[in-house]
Amino acid sequence: MTGPVPELADCADACAERLREADSVLLASHIDADGLTSAAIASTALARAGIDFEAVFKKQLDAHEIATIAATDYDTVLFTDFGSGQLDDVVRHEERGDFTPVVADHHQPADADTEFHLNPLLFGIDGASELSGAGAAYVLARALGSDGRASAANADLAALAVVGAVGDMQAADGALSGANEAIVREGVEAGVLGEATDLALYGRQTRPLPKLLEYADVPIPGIANSQSGSVAFLSDLGLDLKEDGEWRTWASLDDEERRTVASALVRRAVARGVPAHRIDGLVGTSYTLLDERTGTELRDASEFSTLLNATARYERADVGLAVCLGNRDGALDRARDLLRNHRRNLSEGLRWVQNEGVTREEHVQWFDAGARIRETIVGIVAGMAVGTDGIDRDVPIVAFAEKSDEETKVSARGTHALVRQGLDLSRAMSEASARVGGKGGGHDVAAGATIPAGSERTFVEWVDRVVGEQIG
Repeated sequence: MTGPVPELADCADACAERLREADSVLLASHIDADGLTSAAIASTALARAGIDFEAVFKKQLDAHEIATIAATDYDTVLFTDFGSGQLDDVVRHEERGDFTPVVADHHQPADADTEFHLNPLLFGIDGASELSGAGAAYVLARALGSDGRASAANADLAALAVVGAVGDMQAADGALSGANEAIVREGVEAGVLGEATDLALYGRQTRPLPKLLEYADVPIPGIANSQSGSVAFLSDLGLDLKEDGEWRTWASLDDEERRTVASALVRRAVARGVPAHRIDGLVGTSYTLLDERTGTELRDASEFSTLLNATARYERADVGLAVCLGNRDGALDRARDLLRNHRRNLSEGLRWVQNEGVTREEHVQWFDAGARIRETIVGIVAGMAVGTDGIDRDVPIVAFAEKSDEETKVSARGTHALVRQGLDLSRAMSEASARVGGKGGGHDVAAGATIPAGSERTFVEWVDRVVGEQIG
């Protein structure tokens, strides 16, 4: 099987063969959008291959959770969207004969080896920007579907792989790149995915037009954060932008109407002195799930990923998985309820960070939310806060939140521009957490750690030192 990523083909075939030979499979996956789509892709592929399995989700994979998995009766465990960073603990259980691991992940591997380890980083592919956990699961699914022969089986799962990649911020520069592009092509060829150049604003499917512009990532004076300014801008265009008295959405506009709005938006940005590189950010690539209904969150990869983040991060991974697997009744309604709560929590968290501000070190900035922001969303809030008043876009941000009385959750976010300068937050989190008796890892642009409560100050000092060595 060649598959969408030829470099991973032989490894994917070996992993698929191991799963076919297994007596029983436990599928363990992470809880974010990438983890949920990874699990959905793997679940579908396993079911289609006639392999019995059970799925479980873990907020964090650590030595305790791995021991819990080892205590089950499954002879094979498929880890998706985590496992690589915890491979040292995983391999200890493999050596004891507790289970055989199959890992489909994209995070920085720990210093350990196992036979069935599907990770783009092992093949010279960037796991932070070129292939997500869902992408790795998709490569494995294609191998499971082919049964050793060239086949388009499971290519329809490319749409979920794209949702996972977008949810993992791998399209942060406007479009998916690297190995992700091959998955996009397969999705387009399978008729499940649409790819187009479009306005790069979140909410194209569901947000009323004024809200779409008001909350745009590119702040345009007179429109950004101003409902009245957005309404006035749209009203001056002379288009029929309302239907039955309600504002239409971007998805409901025809091509000519979209060109009119986009052109006027760019002219306004230029006239108000928005820097050219920020204006360029108004345009990007949209990824549309063609089998989903227009005007719903599921039609757009970005909105779909946000919906998924609103489920498992609130202990309802079963809801997110059900939506990914096609449940459009009760599960989708429940997911939308969770999304409303998620947005409220994000808004409150962002407002708290903006009010309290951040502490600036020489090379990083940070805040400690304690119990005020859930530890499952503090990383999202940190990413949203970057670039707002008083929070420097060109400096990595580190966020703390209470995990328990004994432990603190750490999330760190950077930018791809900083990565190009040498930033590697995965290494920074790993080295700093080890200094205080914790454990961390992730990607160069986004990473996390768990550290003992009370060690935050020392941890920041070490992160600042490591980042300073990386980017000066």
